[in-house]
Amino acid sequence: MAEIKSCLFCRIVKKEIPSAIVYEDAEWVAFKDIHPQAPVHVLIVPKKHFDDHLALKDEDRNWIGGWHALASRLAKDLKIEDGFRLVVNCKERAGQTVNHLHMHLMGGRDFSWPPG
Repeated sequence: MAEIKSCLFCRIVKKEIPSAIVYEDAEWVAFKDIHPQAPVHVLIVPKKHFDDHLALKDEDRNWIGGWHALASRLAKDLKIEDGFRLVVNCKERAGQTVNHLHMHLMGGRDFSWPPG
């Protein structure tokens, strides 16, 4: 999928919009959420644009594993390995506010269940 010129996260990936980046490589960028819901709240965003989780296909399986491995690495780097939450919202009804696939990595506090 191609980048979307008006997509907020595509613009962050291209450094057109500043963000507090905590990690970046050829496939991913991770940055602090501007409306954190926990003491540590980072968004892990693929540089390749996908509108949402439903845009993923069978051939993306290995890529998805890399996404989760990165989340584990960042949890350790950010010192939240004592407990953290990973959240991927899909579509507006589930709370997705930016139409670019992303994962929330949150930690640094106790979480309850169900999340809401």
